[in-house]
Amino acid sequence: MKTSRRRLAATAAGLVIAPVVAVVLPAATAYAHGYVSAPPSRQAQCAQKVVQCGQIQYEPQSVEGPKGLRSCSGGNGRFSDLDDDAKAWRVASVSKSVTFTWTFTAKHPSRDYEYYIGDKRIGYFKGDRSSLVAHTVDLSGYTGRQKVLAIWNIADTAMAFYACIDVQVQ
Repeated sequence: MKTSRRRLAATAAGLVIAPVVAVVLPAATAYAHGYVSAPPSRQAQCAQKVVQCGQIQYEPQSVEGPKGLRSCSGGNGRFSDLDDDAKAWRVASVSKSVTFTWTFTAKHPSRDYEYYIGDKRIGYFKGDRSSLVAHTVDLSGYTGRQKVLAIWNIADTAMAFYACIDVQVQ
């Protein structure tokens, strides 16, 4: 009889405590925030199933890593497919001026946005609080196939969001 009461008391305590613990403990960080959707970034192509990728196909907005990286995956091993230049990435044909449009699923305060080809920064824009962010970048110094790395630096954390876009500059 005592064992039965103890089980009942333990179960009742668990039912009371579990919701409290769920609210009090910090939730797992949701790395689901933003990416370049036009021209289609590599993660956008994964989400659209244009290219076969791993987990990134389910969460193209999740390529978050520490500020200062220069990788398509943002240093996130789960998204290493994005760093593979041998994959059949669709290449967007662009002129000497191209507009990159960001899609957001959760907005952070923005410090700035940067665009790179190799180690050379080709575009820089101060933070923007609008729900639609588009930046026009001058590619007049480039021709042929290029990989553009777009970085969204968050203002209130040490993190940034990363996206690579393959373009053919005409």
